[in-house]
Amino acid sequence: MKVALFVTCLADQFFAEAGVAAVKLLRHLGCTVEFPQGQTCCGQPAYNAGYWAEARQVAEYTLGVFENAQYVVLPSGSCTTMLRAFYPELYREQPRMFARAEALSHKTFELAEFIVKVLGVSHLGQGLQGRRIAYHHGCHALRELGVKQEPLTLLRNAGAEIVDWAATEECCGFGGLFSVKLPEVALSMADRKLSTLPAQSQIDFLTSADGGCMLHLSGRIANRGLALAVRPLASVLWEATQ
Repeated sequence: MKVALFVTCLADQFFAEAGVAAVKLLRHLGCTVEFPQGQTCCGQPAYNAGYWAEARQVAEYTLGVFENAQYVVLPSGSCTTMLRAFYPELYREQPRMFARAEALSHKTFELAEFIVKVLGVSHLGQGLQGRRIAYHHGCHALRELGVKQEPLTLLRNAGAEIVDWAATEECCGFGGLFSVKLPEVALSMADRKLSTLPAQSQIDFLTSADGGCMLHLSGRIANRGLALAVRPLASVLWEATQ
């Protein structure tokens, strides 16, 4: 099975270990992994800002980069949503481009989703035995893609305990441009979410499939002086195989 890895901007700039882990994990599971060198931003910032003409320029370029891929896999729920849900939306009035966007949409998956739903793998190993993990469900993965149980299944089957977190499905406040336009609200949302965590001393780390959420939460964690590490889901899943 051939997989084209779309590493995303935030993984490239802030969480390079997530991209490396995704490649190792997919190869470990028997996939041939390609990394198209021409990939750039998926265009989501322009799309969210309402600059759809500019977003279409980026989308058309990205369609060309990944058009011949068998599968496209991303260590990001947010960027997966852009390709799967928002690309077709950009081209509703352009039948030829809409067909191209739909074709890419059908073969695009978030990493944990791909492992469970496409590869049919629910047990990666026992490398997370004894680890207590707080899991943050990014809004795009949870609400747009419907990805909820897949990462939890992989983590639990590797021996991890997912801590009981009342706000695990609450928005962290990042929201892309939302946190730029309304920073006070965004920071309050993050603080509210973090305040509902069980005692941080009893949690090994927090993980998520969305780089933007991790940046936002890790910033507030550092600002508040909390002793809680934040790790990309891809890195944690690779650890699960060890």
